[in-house]
Amino acid sequence: MINILEHLRKTMDTFRRSEQKVGHYVLKNPNEVIHMRIVDLATEAHVSEPTVVRFCRALGCDGFQDFKLRLAQVLATDNSFTQFSMNDGDTVAEFSRSIFDSTIGVLLQVRDKLDTGLLHEAIQLLTHANRVEFYGFGASGAVAVDAQHKFFRLQMSTAAYSDPHMQNMSAVTLSPGDVVVAISQTGRTKSLMQSVQLAKEAGASVIGLCPSGSPLAEMVTLPLFMDVPEDTEIYTPMSSRIVHLVLIDVLAVGVAKMRGPKLVEHLQAVKRSLQGLRLPDRLRS
Repeated sequence: MINILEHLRKTMDTFRRSEQKVGHYVLKNPNEVIHMRIVDLATEAHVSEPTVVRFCRALGCDGFQDFKLRLAQVLATDNSFTQFSMNDGDTVAEFSRSIFDSTIGVLLQVRDKLDTGLLHEAIQLLTHANRVEFYGFGASGAVAVDAQHKFFRLQMSTAAYSDPHMQNMSAVTLSPGDVVVAISQTGRTKSLMQSVQLAKEAGASVIGLCPSGSPLAEMVTLPLFMDVPEDTEIYTPMSSRIVHLVLIDVLAVGVAKMRGPKLVEHLQAVKRSLQGLRLPDRLRS
């Protein structure tokens, strides 16, 4: 079954401006829309009833009732699908709950759609890599730094770069057997794509954490699709950053499992080395 909401997000830019008004209202108020009459939706979206009908047909539905049926099916299987949005009148309790619910919903969506075959290939590439470099900008740059920290603990030669000059210099020094993990919420950052191209020309494999259908997804060696729609015009990426961090955790655990018991001993030794840097727990009476 096609997820009518995801289909709407991906295709709405091709709709007429009046139809986009309907689309924006539906994305913000899906639970209310399934109980509306066509005249109600037209009124709330400030369009005519024929515009609502054209909107439904643009989504491939036979009409308004067919659209509501497909929308209800999506809501029945996933109640936490909407991207984060905030109104000026929202209380702290309201917008904090919205952020948590939205993030949880996005994590579940990405988990259920993740191609485990590609994930297994990515873990294999990373496990046998001579060197692993993480590239990202902005919020994705913070994810790259977190990834470098996790993989450093796995006794791997690794680095993270969020500067385009450093990424390019890193890319041209790579060799076959090295792996780059390119992290991008949009999959359209020109500088990142240039670095990826240089890495591939040097013979390295490139794993992409990026949206499906994006230019970056088309050029990497192995894409892991992270389809997280977000309004980033005002707020920095939120849910996508969390999704990327979780996937890095999955990759790190996968590599740790493949590297076997000796790595477990090493990780235990690392943990013991940090004990002297922490205050002891209070003794229980």
